[in-house]
Amino acid sequence: MRTVRESVLDVLRARGVTTVFGNPGSTELPMLKRFPEDFRYVLGLQEAVVVGMADGFALASRTTSLVNLHTGPGTGNAMGAILNARANRTPMVVTAGQQVRAMLTMEALLSNPQATLLPQPAVKWAYEPPRPADVPAALARAVQIAETPPHGPVFLSLPMDDFDAELTEREDRAGRQAAARRITHAAAPDAATVAALADRISRARSAVLVVGDDVDASGAWDAVLALAERTGLPVWAAPVSARVSFPRSHPQFRGDLAPAIGPLGRQLAGHDLVVVVGAPVFRYYPYVPGDHLPEGTELVLLTRDAEEAARAPVGDAVVADLALTVRALADRLPAAGVNAPGPHERVRFPEAADGVLTPLAALAAIAQGAPEDTLWVNESPSNVPQFHEATRISAPDSYLFSAGGGLGFGAAAAVGAQLGAPGRPVVCVIGDGSIHYAVQALWTAAAYKVPVTFVVLSNAKYAILHWFAQLEHAQGSPGLDIPGLDITAVADGYGVRTHRAQGAGELTKLVRDAAAQQDGPVLIDVPVTTELPSL
Repeated sequence: MRTVRESVLDVLRARGVTTVFGNPGSTELPMLKRFPEDFRYVLGLQEAVVVGMADGFALASRTTSLVNLHTGPGTGNAMGAILNARANRTPMVVTAGQQVRAMLTMEALLSNPQATLLPQPAVKWAYEPPRPADVPAALARAVQIAETPPHGPVFLSLPMDDFDAELTEREDRAGRQAAARRITHAAAPDAATVAALADRISRARSAVLVVGDDVDASGAWDAVLALAERTGLPVWAAPVSARVSFPRSHPQFRGDLAPAIGPLGRQLAGHDLVVVVGAPVFRYYPYVPGDHLPEGTELVLLTRDAEEAARAPVGDAVVADLALTVRALADRLPAAGVNAPGPHERVRFPEAADGVLTPLAALAAIAQGAPEDTLWVNESPSNVPQFHEATRISAPDSYLFSAGGGLGFGAAAAVGAQLGAPGRPVVCVIGDGSIHYAVQALWTAAAYKVPVTFVVLSNAKYAILHWFAQLEHAQGSPGLDIPGLDITAVADGYGVRTHRAQGAGELTKLVRDAAAQQDGPVLIDVPVTTELPSL
């Protein structure tokens, strides 16, 4: 007779999930013993880092990732990263060990007494199978739910004594049947809906497109680009975008919308129709009151997420597959027959001050050294405008940022992304504050010889909080400066090769050399000035 463990491994093989990101404890060892050679285990030194690596891996590889955490404490440590994964819409199955069933009622040490409540509401589904025989089918169901749009993490609590339980032939067959099921998600809008929207665009005096993360995530990049070029409409990026969903070098691209109600509404002045594709309406922070839209402006949202459609404060919505909808819409619209608008005005920043590089000067040097097919991971929140100005990313699947707003994504996600896309160079641009939220990721990168190029922009402060302090009239608040950090010393201790760049030319060369090698991670520390963003 076969065991639950054997059946679970077959379920994972059938779903193509053979990389496990974990930080094991005693309750996870029964799942991991006799670990098969066709699986890969990636160890992280802290649970939030483990989830962050799985997040980057799933996003870069366009697959579902698997995480193995240690019962309640491990899940608790990982919660911030799980929240980020939910905001990123990452297909991810999070498993956590549980005490043996015989001691659950007495809540013995390491029992998770309400295991399915702990990760909520950060997960789409949380479950503890009632019998050992139900574990394989529950795992297959978890993968299906994670992969159902909108994608997101799910959670399974797995009692440690389940894995050696024997299955009957019928129970074993049930697990295989559950794993073999395939569900296709391709909901197309009806023709009348497409025709009505096409008519609204045709009748509009000045329509505009706004693109969001799900354009890139859902594979709708080419369809949206074709629609924009056919209509000649200007294109904005939705505020606080975690992916690049339209070529930033394209002449129709206008830049990023502000993440605040009043300023965003003013940016859309002059347009009578706003068509939003694959983005929330809208991701706002901080609160700056005003009109969501200019007087007389209408909005239509195209989304795969019914909840996203329901919570939008303004406009109509169509819930359907993005690529199918956009292609059908383009087929209904005539070619514009006019010259496309000129390119948006380039943002200008000071180049240098007192011999220390400005963020823009540093980022321009980094971009010059990075290969053309770089997969960028960014966690320097105060320098996002400068980053996009310097890199002008114009290819799909080339940019990852955390949609959740919580730090700790960048360093870990970069390691996972490099494992998920081993054929591409990964460059992680990260702040000296941000990297310490997931600094243990450096050990994993070194231990597994993952050739990520980490570039740390060091200004000895939480610069984005200084900006918020100005906005909220809270200057002088404690805890905004972080002097005394030496990230090269920390990275050296983890076994990462390090450099400290003093000028633009040296920085470009260091990035070029690091991105070209495959011998393991390289960290480059770059002192920079502080440039606070404007709103």
